[in-house]
Amino acid sequence: MPGLGAVAVAVLLATAIARIVPEVSAAVIAVALGVALTNLGGLHRSLAPGLRFVSRRVLRLAIVLLGLQIALPELLALGWPVLAVVAAGTGVTFAATRWIGGRVGVSPRRSLLIATGVSVCGAAAVAAMHEVAGSDDDDVAAAVGVVVLYGSASIVALPLLAGSLGLTPHQLGIWAGASVHEVAQVAAIGAAAGAGVLVSAVAVKLARVVLLAPIVGLTSAALRRTSTEPPGARRAAGRPPVLPLFVAGFVVAVAARSLGAVPPEVIRAVPGLTATLLAAALFALGTGVDLRKLVRGGRSLLLGGISTAIIGGISLIGVLLIS
Repeated sequence: MPGLGAVAVAVLLATAIARIVPEVSAAVIAVALGVALTNLGGLHRSLAPGLRFVSRRVLRLAIVLLGLQIALPELLALGWPVLAVVAAGTGVTFAATRWIGGRVGVSPRRSLLIATGVSVCGAAAVAAMHEVAGSDDDDVAAAVGVVVLYGSASIVALPLLAGSLGLTPHQLGIWAGASVHEVAQVAAIGAAAGAGVLVSAVAVKLARVVLLAPIVGLTSAALRRTSTEPPGARRAAGRPPVLPLFVAGFVVAVAARSLGAVPPEVIRAVPGLTATLLAAALFALGTGVDLRKLVRGGRSLLLGGISTAIIGGISLIGVLLIS
């Protein structure tokens, strides 16, 4: 109960701050609060059981509910050229970031989290990949920090660049949705640029979110295949299955929404509930972060900048080609 109480207070505070600063999601603010609690000496051992429960069980539930926001017919309506831009930007960025990470001295696990956060859907994707990657809390914090820094910079940079390049509002919407990290950051760009940009930007962003399931599932399978541990040791250590159960739940949720099996009242309630659960889970993850280790994270920031430039460049080229 003490841990759950601390989570509840943190989520309320993060939600209030996010309403004042809407370009930063409550989940991102929550992880910052968790980091602050730990590094300012406020983390008591009595909080540990509740925080552990939230960082695992609640996180998985939040990822499943994220699938209820995605209706495949609506995404298919974007057209195959837009979907091709999304797939190319996401796939190339994910692969290139992992490869470049090894060249600039970032660990494979941290590179994987940064690749997932930048290429798919920000903090939620980082948290989902953390479940299967065997990474530590410092890796999570570094990846979320990259998402916050460069995604927030994109809120200012993309509209300015779009004006310089002469992009139409529709082109800006596609570019933002295909390249900016957090859903909240994409929405901030769209809201500032107009309703037309907001609709197209969020729709394209959700097309990236749907790629979370195959990327996490395939990565989990690849990690198991390359592990040097014997099968019995993997089971004893609690290693995830080839397709983690929460990823399967995400797929089922997407299917249910796409088939019209979800009541409208649920559809309206899900975004708020999902945001709250993600904020709770990321606060719990943030309490495991030691900032003294992160001060040596310059390479992670470099990798995040390169990764952001890759997805931004590929998406821009794609937008110009299809328009």
